[in-house]
Amino acid sequence: QVQLVESGGALVQAGGSLRLSCAASGRTSSSLTMAWFRQAPEKERELVAAVTRIVAMRYYVDSVKGRFIISRDNAKNMVYLQMNNLKVEDTAVYYCAARQGNGVESNRANYDYWGQGTQVTVSS
Repeated sequence: QVQLVESGGALVQAGGSLRLSCAASGRTSSSLTMAWFRQAPEKERELVAAVTRIVAMRYYVDSVKGRFIISRDNAKNMVYLQMNNLKVEDTAVYYCAARQGNGVESNRANYDYWGQGTQVTVSS
């Protein structure tokens, strides 16, 4: 079993930056593919970024490319999402997720573990 706890969500103005953190416990995160999803009101939960467990390949949804960076620190069992140049449309609850497979999957059903989420609100 893996427990994921997110932190770092906040209210920020457009153009600002935030760093989200995800602490994993119960199993080393190095054996898992880690991802960040987000869900805005009345919208589907979407994959934002992911990093695989082997080779550490990274994936980003087009809308955040060049602005967000996902990283992992396996020694600390931590995953981060650095978000720069935030836009109002980035407003959502952000969830940390993990899956035992090595590939990146955009379907939330393919992720085995989830955190409770952290709210990010970007004001204009």
